[in-house]
Amino acid sequence: MTKVYNAVVPASGWNEKFTFSPGVRVGNLLFISGMTATDSKGNVIGEGDIVRQTEFIFEKMAAVLAAAGADFSNVVETTDYFVDLKDYDKTAAVRRKVFAGPPYPAATGVRVAGLIRPAALIEIKAIAVLSS
Repeated sequence: MTKVYNAVVPASGWNEKFTFSPGVRVGNLLFISGMTATDSKGNVIGEGDIVRQTEFIFEKMAAVLAAAGADFSNVVETTDYFVDLKDYDKTAAVRRKVFAGPPYPAATGVRVAGLIRPAALIEIKAIAVLSS
């Protein structure tokens, strides 16, 4: 059976043990998998620091966007999963910098009981619209 989508993998590669693609392109839509601030060795970057974790997630997301020939101006929606909502407002300055001012993408914030990496404070996924 032929798949209706193509995987999008950053130039740095992707850990083959994962059973998901970092990004999936269907037509001109790019679905970016939820990401935590985890490096290629499985270490959480910025443990206890939601700002650094958010920055690192967006660095990883930028690599997936670049692999699809896109950047953050193509992102139309994000979903942020927070372990603790007290940290929610700390991520706003990072979003302002990443998305370079209004208009911002649509966004949803969700409080969760925990993430797959216990030291992760936030996970972010996104949808982007590509040119062609």
